[in-house]
Amino acid sequence: MHSETVTIYCPNHLCQAPNPESHRFCQQCRTHLPKRYLWAVGKGIDAYRSGDLLAGRYSVKEGSIVLDTQPGRLPRSPAEISPDLEPYLRLVPYQLHVPQVYGLVESAPKQGGDILLLEQAPLYTEGVVSASLESLEGQLMPALTAVWAQSSALRQLNWLWQLAHLWEPLASEGVVSTLLQPELLRVEDALVRLLSLQSDGRRAIPLTSLGQLWQQWQPTAQPAIAAFLDELCQLMQQGQIRNAEQLIMLLDRALVACGRSQSRQMHIATLTDQGPSRQRNEDACYPPGGTVWTSLEPGQNQPLVIVCDGIGGHEGGSVASNLAIATLQQQLQTLPPQGSDIEPTVLMLQLEQATLTANDVISQRNDNEQRQERQRMGTTLVLALSYAHELYLTHVGDSRIYRITRAGCHQVTLDDDLAAREVRLGYALYRDALQQPGSGSLVQALGMSASTTLHPTVQRFVLDEDCVFLLCSDGLSDHDRVDEYWQSELVPLLDGKADVATASQRLLAIANSKNGHDNVTIGLLHCQVSSQPSQDTIPLHVALDIPNVGGMQATSTAHDHFSTMRTQTATQAKTHILPTRKPSTNPFVALLALLVVLGLGSVFAYALFPGLRPWLATLPGLRSRPLPEATVTAPAPTPAETSPLPATEALVVGSLLQVGQATAETPPAAEKPLVLWSQPDLPNLPETARVRLGTIPAGSVLQLSSRQAISDRGYWLKLKVCSVPTLTPQPSVSPPTSAILQPGETGWIEQDAIAPLVTQNLGLKASQLGACAVVPPTASESPASTTAPLPATKPRG
Repeated sequence: MHSETVTIYCPNHLCQAPNPESHRFCQQCRTHLPKRYLWAVGKGIDAYRSGDLLAGRYSVKEGSIVLDTQPGRLPRSPAEISPDLEPYLRLVPYQLHVPQVYGLVESAPKQGGDILLLEQAPLYTEGVVSASLESLEGQLMPALTAVWAQSSALRQLNWLWQLAHLWEPLASEGVVSTLLQPELLRVEDALVRLLSLQSDGRRAIPLTSLGQLWQQWQPTAQPAIAAFLDELCQLMQQGQIRNAEQLIMLLDRALVACGRSQSRQMHIATLTDQGPSRQRNEDACYPPGGTVWTSLEPGQNQPLVIVCDGIGGHEGGSVASNLAIATLQQQLQTLPPQGSDIEPTVLMLQLEQATLTANDVISQRNDNEQRQERQRMGTTLVLALSYAHELYLTHVGDSRIYRITRAGCHQVTLDDDLAAREVRLGYALYRDALQQPGSGSLVQALGMSASTTLHPTVQRFVLDEDCVFLLCSDGLSDHDRVDEYWQSELVPLLDGKADVATASQRLLAIANSKNGHDNVTIGLLHCQVSSQPSQDTIPLHVALDIPNVGGMQATSTAHDHFSTMRTQTATQAKTHILPTRKPSTNPFVALLALLVVLGLGSVFAYALFPGLRPWLATLPGLRSRPLPEATVTAPAPTPAETSPLPATEALVVGSLLQVGQATAETPPAAEKPLVLWSQPDLPNLPETARVRLGTIPAGSVLQLSSRQAISDRGYWLKLKVCSVPTLTPQPSVSPPTSAILQPGETGWIEQDAIAPLVTQNLGLKASQLGACAVVPPTASESPASTTAPLPATKPRG
């Protein structure tokens, strides 16, 4: 697809020499020449033909495919983020599937209007070849429907599983109809890639529509899954599968059954080095640096790779990274062995819990040593755990994980820094955000604060093809070195021309010679998959009883990418999906309407609710008297003014709850003491692994930190104790059988046990907020949006 007439200008600002399109490196300064193939969206592109130049820099290759001939220059950004662009930005945690905005080309209205340029679109990158060794560079990846019939049963299930994971996040942004357009559904081998996003308009798209589309694919599904898929589509179209979470759980069952027909071999290598410019190494890894390991037996312990990049200076970074490694290794020793019947959401929760425990160990060390602000030590974290047919990834900070196949290299983690936060909030394009001061400052890392403010990302991938996962600190990833060298250093692993030990050594040499500004730590995990095609003809027997779960997916602290979030579902994504910002309104009109509503509401409330009259009398215009200083919103309610709430109304992640007394209507099971546990009641969890932490008395104020759905066990809630009432000992009352939890402590409780006792508060006194004096973000807010940047004492590239 190379053209002799196209010139690529060197991105080195000190060079900028012109080069033929076929060159990989600048012929003058040897700088790498990135080939950025983009997908153009908008009617304006129809006015151009192959060979034309858009805006003096974008060469039209074929149809809507263009090449940036000046990759060293920042592309033109829109003057403001329009509603059409917001979904792309806010879905950045799903960048593995959703393209991102590269820039904008302004065009005259008579030419069709502006042209939006998308990067990370399903276009083959430089150097990718077909099975017949023909170059695929710059070409559009195939539609899912074009390769569906000839794909394996596991691959077909994997694609459906990814689409199901994308349903909720795309629906929240009003673009879920994208998943119903076959021409927009492209595949890069095992990976589903979206060509662009399509707005839903004012339509509400039901899940039944997805079932209708999948039904069209059922006749050409592999015999192993044809009957399962037919029944699944029928359940979707009949409305019996009500939400994406139920759909994912059913697909997980099929994946487990189908995954048994494949065997996987894991090759692991780790290296760590202080680098040429640092006096000590604050990075750490597991297995220890220099380890080369191969998993041959399916019953062996789970292959595990961890990379940590310490922060803090004065040897604090080294202490933090090694504490994290030791704690995680210890915590994960209790995982069930390979072959155990464990649900993915349970395993993801255990990974999150292990990460939070590591955070608490480091944070407690900081507190014991009285480290404050910039003196506190911390560490980033990337972790990969192989279990059965899946790979589980956990991430905090700006260390990275890359997924490499013969078809491409993708960063699968999203840095926890200010620049990424701006994009997630829909405020700026990523390249623009990078130009802001402090854009690389971290918004979270292990050990810098309490676990209630930490939001690790947990993701999982189905392993149905040979692939390499690279975990590394920024000593290697800075300056896009992985993007530059993945084909020359990691593709040979997939072709059997190199081993993990050699590849890791070569990557370390590249990091030290090309970057050299920081410590370098590398973890390589090479997965080799062997399948038995004959198994695709044997029908699978999969139970299709629909899981009794609600519309909220298992929560961990991050996009299920598919990651889970602490406050709501995320599907391989990695952070909260925020609600779309509303159109601006005339402030005068809004203020006038608000005053009218408040006035009418006060009159009706005064007439209908006598209990509110003392408070209403304090409002301006009713009585000129300030509110009591001891209250936050309104006077504390009397027992008659509170009532138990349905779980769906009160139990919202991030909210403050107050436990009331049992009443005559309270179920007998709820009259028992409310006990918090160290973990939820997970399937196959040994009794010794759960610790009874203590009780919470009536009148306690709690903060709901997380809500976890567990199959056959309902919902479990993670609660933080804000305050407990002062209890006066009664001689006739027996002392409690376990200690009362104190403010700041956290634990888990079954939702059904506490929901009947949760009361709605008309107001809380300041003293009742206790350890929760600063109200946390609600489920609709991003955790990163309320977290101050963490001080990083090491330079960040």
